[in-house]
Amino acid sequence: MPEHIKKKLVEEIRLLEHELAHELPAEIKKAASLGDLSENAEYHMAKQRQVFVNARLGQLKKRMAELSLVNLANIPRDKAAFGATVIVFDSSKDIEIEYKLVTSEESDVTKGLISTTSPIGRALIGKKVGDVVTVETPNGKRDLEILKLITIHDV
Repeated sequence: MPEHIKKKLVEEIRLLEHELAHELPAEIKKAASLGDLSENAEYHMAKQRQVFVNARLGQLKKRMAELSLVNLANIPRDKAAFGATVIVFDSSKDIEIEYKLVTSEESDVTKGLISTTSPIGRALIGKKVGDVVTVETPNGKRDLEILKLITIHDV
């Protein structure tokens, strides 16, 4: 797992755990002291936030576990996979485009950082130089020919 992604996830987990352990109990206690809970908007909002924070913590911890299982030795050396830079020819736009296959936390389409779980990322995974993939994007079908591949092992 890239170190900056790990730091980002760990920091968000830390902040949410603090909110869950310290801030929300105080908000709930304060709101409960205002009286009738059936019509107490502050109480209901704090309880809803508590449910959301718990769910988000679960998601983040699961994602940390998933990312920690990534074994670089299992990433192919001759096919597009996580960490690869792929230069493609987009025949629908008649241009070459460079993509880097990254985690969903790192993705930024404007910088060419494409998540391995995005439509383009999923289409490129496992492909080699010379392969042509057809991708269904929100803007329509695109045919991408892989011109060059630099894997995580080549860097």
